Amino acid sequence: MESKIWLSSPHMGGNEQAYVNNAFETNWIAPLGPHVNGFENDIQNYLQDNSLVAALSSGTAALHLALLLLEVKQGDEVICQSKTFSASANPIVYQGATPIFVDSEADTWNMSPEMLETAIQDRIKKGKKPKAIIAVHLYGMPYKAAEIHAISKSYNIPIIEDSAEALGSTYKNKKCGTFGDIAILSFNGNKIITTSGGGALVTKDDTIKQKAIFLATQARENAVEYHHKSIGYNYRLSNVLAGIGRGQMEVLEDRVNARRKNYEIYTQNLSEIDEISFLNEPKGFYSNRWLSCILTPSETIREGLRKKLLEFNIESRPLWKPMHQQPVFSASPSYLNGISDELFEKGLCLPSGSNLTENELSRVISAIKAYFRA
Repeated sequence: MESKIWLSSPHMGGNEQAYVNNAFETNWIAPLGPHVNGFENDIQNYLQDNSLVAALSSGTAALHLALLLLEVKQGDEVICQSKTFSASANPIVYQGATPIFVDSEADTWNMSPEMLETAIQDRIKKGKKPKAIIAVHLYGMPYKAAEIHAISKSYNIPIIEDSAEALGSTYKNKKCGTFGDIAILSFNGNKIITTSGGGALVTKDDTIKQKAIFLATQARENAVEYHHKSIGYNYRLSNVLAGIGRGQMEVLEDRVNARRKNYEIYTQNLSEIDEISFLNEPKGFYSNRWLSCILTPSETIREGLRKKLLEFNIESRPLWKPMHQQPVFSASPSYLNGISDELFEKGLCLPSGSNLTENELSRVISAIKAYFRA
C-alpha cells in the first residue's frame, strides 16, 4: 500500500531546529524565556493593528482566559457558533456558564448574523442578556465581520474572535485575529503553523494582556514568597515550543500560499464532477484555506467517498459536527436554520497540508474521480 496521505500534518520550515537548539544551549528549558517574548513579538509584527499577544499552551486555554477576562461567571450565557470544534464551546462550561448555539449562513459557513440577532433578542426577552459572543472563522474562511460586529456593538456584547483556524486569512484586507474584543489563535499540530501544542490570546489593551499572563502563570503575586489572591492556571507556552513557533512564523506566508494552491488544484481538477461543490470566497474575503472542503449531494455519498479515500490510504474527515448535535450540549438552547446540519451531512474535508506533493494531490484527485466514475 502507498504511504498515508494525512488531512493536515505538521510542516517544518528549517529554522525551527536552530531556535530549539538555542534554547538547549542557553539552558532556557524552564517554562519561560526569550523565545516566548520573541514569538509574541513575531505574531504582533505580523498582525499589526496595535495587536498585543500572550503566548499560551493552547487555543483552548486562550478561550478560557478570554471568558475570564470578560468576567463570564456561573449562570451567565455565552453565544457560540454551532458549526465549530468543541474547543470553542467547552471553556464556556468551565466557567459554569451556558452555551447558546447559533447556526450558520451559506456564504461562509460561519455564524449567521440574522440568527445571531434572533438569539440575542430572544435571550433578552427571556431575562438574560448574553455576556459574550464566540464567533469562529471556520476552516480559515472569515466570518461576516461587518455584520456580526455591528450587532455586537448594537447590543453592547463583546466578541471573542476564534481565529484558531484562520491565521493568515483576511477580511477586507484586515488580518483575522484583529477583529474581536479579544481574539485567540491555535498552534496545534494540524494548524497552518504549529508549535506542537500552543495558542495565543490577542488584544489591543495592554492591561488585558498583562492580566492574561498573570492568570496563565498561576496568578502569582509580585512577592518574594509564593503569594496568591486569585485562582491561576498553568497556561503559558514553554520557551522550547515558542522556539518552534519562531521558525514557523518565518514561513507562514509560504504555508498560506501552499494551502491556497491545494484548493486551486482541487477546484481545477474536480469542477467537472457535478456532485461536488466548493466554498468560494465572497468579495473581500481571503481564506488561508486551512482545509479544502467539498459538499456532496448526501451523507451516503459523503461517506462512500470518505471510505473510498481510506481504501487508498488517504485521510479525509466530515465537516465539524455541529455543537447542537453533540450529546454533551443537548440541554443547551440553540437557534437553528438547518444550514450547519446540512453541511455536516454533506461536507468532507480533503487532505490540505502545505507539505502535500504533486503526486499526493494527484492520488487524492484520482481516487475521487474513481469513486464518481464507479
